[in-house]
Amino acid sequence: MLFPIGDDNRDRTLTPFVNYLFLIANILVFVFLQGMGSDVRFTYAFSTVPEEILTGEDIVTDDRIYRDPALGEEYAIPGLQETPGSVYLTLLTSMFMHGGLAHIFGNMIFLWVFGDNIENRLGHLRYFLFYLLCGVLASLAQVFAMAATGGNTLIPSLGASGAISAILGGYILLYPRRRVRALIGYFITDVPAIFALGLWFVFQLVSGLGVLGSGSQTGGVAYAAHIGGFLAGFLLIKIFEVGKK
Repeated sequence: MLFPIGDDNRDRTLTPFVNYLFLIANILVFVFLQGMGSDVRFTYAFSTVPEEILTGEDIVTDDRIYRDPALGEEYAIPGLQETPGSVYLTLLTSMFMHGGLAHIFGNMIFLWVFGDNIENRLGHLRYFLFYLLCGVLASLAQVFAMAATGGNTLIPSLGASGAISAILGGYILLYPRRRVRALIGYFITDVPAIFALGLWFVFQLVSGLGVLGSGSQTGGVAYAAHIGGFLAGFLLIKIFEVGKK
């Protein structure tokens, strides 16, 4: 398992204020609005539900009881909650919510390591717009993938992963040879970005095709959002860079 923990920032000339803003916003939403993940009803109200995006209608469902066939235990699962305002706003709000501590920790490490380099290259405003646009495109990729593969379109998705995947896509194009410090097992070593992020993308692609192709996705990792976000970032980074010196 390869986990990036740092990179070479010696050429950075800008203080990444926008990246700090995104980091703080994600943490504050998780702690205070999601109650460290315990406020499931808030989370289900502002997550992206594919069926809502496809139909434009807010969907509210009843709570249900799920029985774990392996353990024989029963769990109460809240239904989808009413979304204040347009359901399309969830394409943005879902980008700042997470499913648990491990989810937000992993995402924020990747954002911390790679986001500042993209902001340094694009500038504050362009980075802000790049992040949000690619995050929305990543969410739409998940929506249409679920619909196209016959998946359950009532499963909500959330997390900054799509937008962060776009940062990785832009990074691998702009800085393919930059050294990335990574944790591999119990060892820390430096590897080229094209290796670290290329390996990450291949894993997402293989896992995503397996899950989506089987039509068995009932929750968990939104691989289509990761793949869609990465490709969006890879394809759009040079457009956002037009005119920059």
